[in-house]
Amino acid sequence: MNIKEVAEIRRHIRRDRSNMTAIYGCYVNDKKEIISEFRCSTGMMSENEGDKYFGLLRKTLSGTIGKHLIDITFKTSQVLEGDEHKLLMELRKCSLEEEQLRLSFYRKVMETVSFDGGYLILLGCDTYDVPFKKDQSEESFKFLLCAVCPVKLTKATLHYVPEEKLFHDGGITNAVASPELGFLFPAFDNRATNIYNALYYTRSTKESHEAFVDAVFHTPVPKPAATQKKSFEAILTNALADESSMDVVQSVHEELSQRIALHKESKVAEPLLISKEDVKEVLTGCGVPEANVAKFSVDYDEEFGYEMPVHPKNIIDEKRFEVKTPDVSIKVAPDRLDLIETRVIDGVKYILIHAEGDVEVNGVSIQIKE
Repeated sequence: MNIKEVAEIRRHIRRDRSNMTAIYGCYVNDKKEIISEFRCSTGMMSENEGDKYFGLLRKTLSGTIGKHLIDITFKTSQVLEGDEHKLLMELRKCSLEEEQLRLSFYRKVMETVSFDGGYLILLGCDTYDVPFKKDQSEESFKFLLCAVCPVKLTKATLHYVPEEKLFHDGGITNAVASPELGFLFPAFDNRATNIYNALYYTRSTKESHEAFVDAVFHTPVPKPAATQKKSFEAILTNALADESSMDVVQSVHEELSQRIALHKESKVAEPLLISKEDVKEVLTGCGVPEANVAKFSVDYDEEFGYEMPVHPKNIIDEKRFEVKTPDVSIKVAPDRLDLIETRVIDGVKYILIHAEGDVEVNGVSIQIKE
């Protein structure tokens, strides 16, 4: 799914737009026991309560594609006879009304997910009548939404009681937090139903919840974005070895940052992907020896998969450039990398920063004298 398709479905997930008649929930404690299993009619909810339920489901369609929103692809064999795909299709077919099917799904989640304090599993089934141009037929997109939300104990605080005009102890409550994971099934590709795909959501860039993905979809999931970044940095470090320099790292960062910026300006809905060959081209252009570039190529395939592209935002932070030593950390605006350089003076290594304009130390303006 691309940005526009995700946004289109996200706009639909609102109390006053959705065709969802009920939201189903399962509250699981930290011992993996079901405390409550319920069905809430959306028509009977108060306005505030409805907005909160729909808000939780809608958050599973937020974040960056490739980082928080990850495409899940089923094999043809799974679609034909896979148990995981079959369960999702049956839940969709019955609009979540079959209790045994819901319980089977809840058990899959309970076996693989745990949070301190427990969590709430929310399920909704909706139908979106896709608007098309006059010369195209209408399509009805029927889909499932799932949100897994931690339930956290709040601190006891004083709260105001209007009837008494006094403040009293509000006690400790179990509050539902934003979803940590969830999914949309089936996918909404080319503004149409695609039962071969799902859109998986993870709030954390450090945790992809592989066990949950395996239990629900039985498909591999890319490594978390934070792990991909560390892996890419390690590959560059190992491959470049003695050929690693400030200029090379700057060039890779600048090239990927420029591509991200151009993609954003172009307003193309499809997510931007960077191939191994793109990075190799930058390394070659910096004069990196062929043997080191070849080493990068082999290590890349081993870490990310043969010829597999990656989302550039998963491997660099285009808004940040940092130079670190064991004792010093220097942050530079990515568009001013020309201000920093490395030199060896009298056999000693230095990081030099061109100081333009005002210079402050701990908030105090200082003067740099000759």
